[in-house]
Amino acid sequence: MSSKHERSHPGSFLLSSLQGYRRAWLGADGLAALTLLAIAVPEQLAISRLAGMPATTGLFAFVAGTVAFALLGSNPQMSVGADSTIAPLFAVGVARLASTGSPRYMALVGLLAVVVGVLVMIVGLLRLGWIAEFLSAPIITGFLGGVAVIIVVHQLPDLFGVIPTSGSTLHRIASVTSQLAEINGWTLGVGVAVLAVMVGAERIDRRLPGALVGLVGSTILVAALGLSEHGVAVLGTLGQRVPMLGLSDLSWSSLGSVLPLAGVVALVVISQSAATTRAFADQGGYRVDVGRDFLGVGAGSVAAGLVGAFAVDASPPRTAAVASAGGRTQLAGLGAAAMVLLLIPVAGLLKDVPLTTLAAVLIYVAVQLFHVHDLAAVLRFDLWEFGLAIVTLLTVALIGVEQGIAVAVGLAVLDRARLSARPQAHVMARIPGTTSWEPVESGQHLIEVPGVLVVLFAAPLYFANVGHFRTWLEGALAQAPDAPRVLVLDVVGMHDVDYTGTRALSDLLDELDRRQVTVGIARAGSHVLDNLARAGLLHRIGTDRVFSSVDEAVRALGPEEGTA
Repeated sequence: MSSKHERSHPGSFLLSSLQGYRRAWLGADGLAALTLLAIAVPEQLAISRLAGMPATTGLFAFVAGTVAFALLGSNPQMSVGADSTIAPLFAVGVARLASTGSPRYMALVGLLAVVVGVLVMIVGLLRLGWIAEFLSAPIITGFLGGVAVIIVVHQLPDLFGVIPTSGSTLHRIASVTSQLAEINGWTLGVGVAVLAVMVGAERIDRRLPGALVGLVGSTILVAALGLSEHGVAVLGTLGQRVPMLGLSDLSWSSLGSVLPLAGVVALVVISQSAATTRAFADQGGYRVDVGRDFLGVGAGSVAAGLVGAFAVDASPPRTAAVASAGGRTQLAGLGAAAMVLLLIPVAGLLKDVPLTTLAAVLIYVAVQLFHVHDLAAVLRFDLWEFGLAIVTLLTVALIGVEQGIAVAVGLAVLDRARLSARPQAHVMARIPGTTSWEPVESGQHLIEVPGVLVVLFAAPLYFANVGHFRTWLEGALAQAPDAPRVLVLDVVGMHDVDYTGTRALSDLLDELDRRQVTVGIARAGSHVLDNLARAGLLHRIGTDRVFSSVDEAVRALGPEEGTA
């Protein structure tokens, strides 16, 4: 779809995806709007319950997020609104500060949305999206898996028709388990039927609105058969049909209480939004401005908070639905938002929606968040990174989302520090008939030049690894078949040397002088040479012993008979 390159104008500020709009796109955008509407309505209602907020607030969040992103964002297809990834995150966090569903709870959720939005907008304005890169792919996979567990466990009481409880994930599981004998068959049957409809629609055609069909069908069924009299719980009268403009609990103490949680939610929003906009831009063949997209998503959260809703995020499934339906611009999202606004005044018709239906919708979404194939791929690649993913998953699911991310990021940073403090080092030898040198452990038949030791230290030399460098090099010198008369340091991977590293090199040169070993440097970058010059080491080694390749160094410094 090369035409998408023509219609993407990241440089245009407001409504950039509508710049140069063509009438021929109207049909595709209209179909995408209807598809998005069919998916968004049941999903936003379900996420509202997941967030512990009145049902219509999810619809407000969708409208606010969609309009703000259409105005400020750059991606023509991305859908923004209430999202199941962050809803349990802030719901659990705010529940520690106020009782779920209480006026203070709703006020803090709105304040949190504004703070999250401001943080995401700052990241966009200052081009700080690299912050999200601290969440590696295994950590994100584990995080999503943990969130999926939280969603499923929270929805089990509504799916089974048993009394819900609060507390930790394990406590909720124990509560449901203790009530298995009291499961309401009608409730479970309706929920399973809705799940079956969604799974069937997904397998037939992803564009089929399985969730909407399940919601409408189950609502009609419950009302027609009077199943609420048989214990099937329904949504009931919807409160807060009009937005509450402004913030009702704005104080320094409230701001301080939500700020740490807002930082975690913002980090997740940044990560998911960046991944979503880049993935669909690559798929659709158009350009995006990620900073602009952060600005649009952040503004959506601010707007949602100011109308009494909650934080919003980019949605990969809804974006995929827009793309699959052929949506060309943000007019698709604006059309869906306009239709949602028309539905809000008649939201009272939703009072007979079974809670088990909303639970089924959320469980279906949660299963899609649990990426078993990604976990298996991480396991095949590296056991340590798989451990990071599992630690993140279990910590998020059993202890808390903030703690899970903090533990996983901390372990990942420690792992990177461990690897940089113990980097790979190799003794090198020449490939026969070539001027190329490879590590001797590569398995090839290689030629070592007598009296010459070539070593590659594939990392910056700094305070954390100088001890490892000295110990390893002393071992390499001691284990050489012939007493080395020449040492060639291949520093192609040593793109930096700090002050401690230069001290270690100076001590090494002293020791090699005593052993009467000549030292040469190969493949040094300009930054390393500058550091060596400032430390006086370049003059000491001699610029005539700095070479552009290992083979050149060996031929210049090695014994004449070994370099032919």
